[in-house]
This record gives sequence, structure tokens and C-alpha cells, in this order.
Amino acid sequence: MSRQKTAKTSGLRSDDLIVIAGGGGFIGGSLARYFRDQGFNRIRAIDKKPLPDWHQVVPDVETLCLDLSREENCRRACEGAAEVYNMAADMGGMGFIERFRIECLRSILINTHLIEAAYRAGARRYFFSSSACVYNTELQKDPRVRALRESDAYPAMAERGYGWEKLLSEMFCQEYWAERGLETHIARFHNVYGPHGTWDGGREKAPAAICRKVIEAKDAGRHTITIWGDGTQTRSFMWIEDCVRGIDMITHCDELIATPINLGSSELVSINQLVDIVEDIGGVKLKREYDLTAPKGVAGRNSDNTMIQRVLGWEPSTPLRDGLRKTYAWIEQQYADRKAGKRTVRDTI
Repeated sequence: MSRQKTAKTSGLRSDDLIVIAGGGGFIGGSLARYFRDQGFNRIRAIDKKPLPDWHQVVPDVETLCLDLSREENCRRACEGAAEVYNMAADMGGMGFIERFRIECLRSILINTHLIEAAYRAGARRYFFSSSACVYNTELQKDPRVRALRESDAYPAMAERGYGWEKLLSEMFCQEYWAERGLETHIARFHNVYGPHGTWDGGREKAPAAICRKVIEAKDAGRHTITIWGDGTQTRSFMWIEDCVRGIDMITHCDELIATPINLGSSELVSINQLVDIVEDIGGVKLKREYDLTAPKGVAGRNSDNTMIQRVLGWEPSTPLRDGLRKTYAWIEQQYADRKAGKRTVRDTI
């Protein structure tokens, strides 16, 4: 039944080559592990970071350290590929994408070269990881924002830098299907979080940043926390395992060829509520200091999951509190390891 089709039921053989660009990153590494656990034995992960700096190195997965903004490296990456997943981008949390828009825009080189290389290599499917940052910012000025539908990307007024790069890359994917017959699939991610993600250093996203700040405050004995903005900004956050399962289902759905679709939770919370949950997990109550000069993004953003529920019957299975509890525990261990002089994910970014 097409509603439940995945890689294992799509005709993809266990020895077909799956290529994951950005495989040294948080979501890419988790996707490589997911496919390996599904029984696929030929997976190639590519990332420009040196191998010791990867978020995850998955056993039995081929690893290549290549800069995929270069055309010749994309050709090498896609050699023999049956499916190509583009998770590669120069990005991070709001602190990064607001301050480094040129770096974010330059990621268009990756998709431009990679989709052409996938087409020339004869790949059967190509997946592009887009973002909710493509949505019209005029619709996101109120924390009580209505959930964003796929059609809300147009008229186009994406977030500067990162959002525009994603929106134009979506168009590349749609035209490669229309003009050249390469089956493409596009998911608009809404704030993915979980273990093995960036948790310090400037590229971390809100769930990891809040967890780290609470852990730091407890360790230092200073019961304050600095929050970017006034804390009323609203977002939804998606657990990593729900994300990778969604990627698989989207990529193998015939109804979703060249069709952007939301992949996110519809569980909307304010940043203040996010802090409440993490404080509860950490068993502490902190005085809040609000930095109104810090990057804070749009006032509100949430995922309308009507389309993905209709087409795939997909909905995140992990409530935010449950996912945050696991994320907090992992970051707490990372923090302790760093204090002990051990290598951590933060130290490899």
C-alpha cells in the first residue's frame, strides 16, 4: 500500500547503493544509521569535515571526506548510486543563519552539482532536505501563528539567506523531474532535535542550547539563564527518529514526487515553555534574563501536518517532553565528558 511504502517495500534491494550527502552531520548520520538498521548494506556517507569530526561514524558505512560544493566531488559521491539524499548544507541555529547568510546561500552549489551528478549517475531517486525557513515571513509575525501549509511558501518571502537557498533548490528538484525525469522528493524540516546534534559553539538550535544552559547553570551554581528574545517566540520541534522515518516514507511515495511537504511536529510551544520543560527535567528553577538584541528569528512558526497525515498517515510519535528528556541526558553526558578532557560532539564542529 503506497501510504506505508518505505525503502524496504519500494523495490530497493539491500545491496543498492544509498548515498547520503552531509552524512557526517546530525540528521545525515542518523539517516545512515537508520538505513543500516533496516538491512541495507551499501551506504556511502559524504561530508567535508575530517572523519574524526563527524557527529556519528556508523559501522559498515563507506565514508568519504569531500567538499560537495565542488562539481567533481559530487560526481565521485554519486558513482553507482541508486538513491541520493542531500542533507548537506552550511547551517546551524538562528544565531548562525542570521549572522552568516552568505555561507548559507553558498549551499546552493551543493544541490546544483549534486542533483546533476545524481542524474548523470542514473540514480532512481533524489531527496532534498528543505526547511520551514522557505515560508513567507509575513505570515510569521505573531507568536500565535496559524500552522503553515505547504502553499504558504508563495508568494515568496523566505528568510534571507538560508530560506531563499532552500526555496530555489526546491525549484531545481521540481524542474529535474519535469524536464529530465529524475524522481525527486522534498521535505521541509521543522526544527529537528535529539542526541548527536550540535549542543554548543554557535550552531546549536534552541532545544540543545536550552538544555546546555540549564546544565551549565546547575554546574556553576548560578541560577540564571539567558534567553534570546523575550521568550514568547513559538516553534515546534521534531524528534530525530521521527524525522528519519518520515524521510524514508516521503522518498518512497509516488504521490510526493517533486512535491514539497512539511516534515515536523505540530506541537507548538513558546521558548518560555521550552525552558519550563527543560528546567523540570533538570530539577531546577532559574532566573530568566532576556537578551532582546540576540537573533530570535520569526515570532511564530508551526507545521500544518494535514497533507502528510492524508498522504502517508505520518505523525511524530515522540512527545516533546520525552524527546527533551533523552536529549538532556545525552548533553549532560557530553558536558561531563568535556570537563573530563574527553572528545565531544561540540569539540568537533
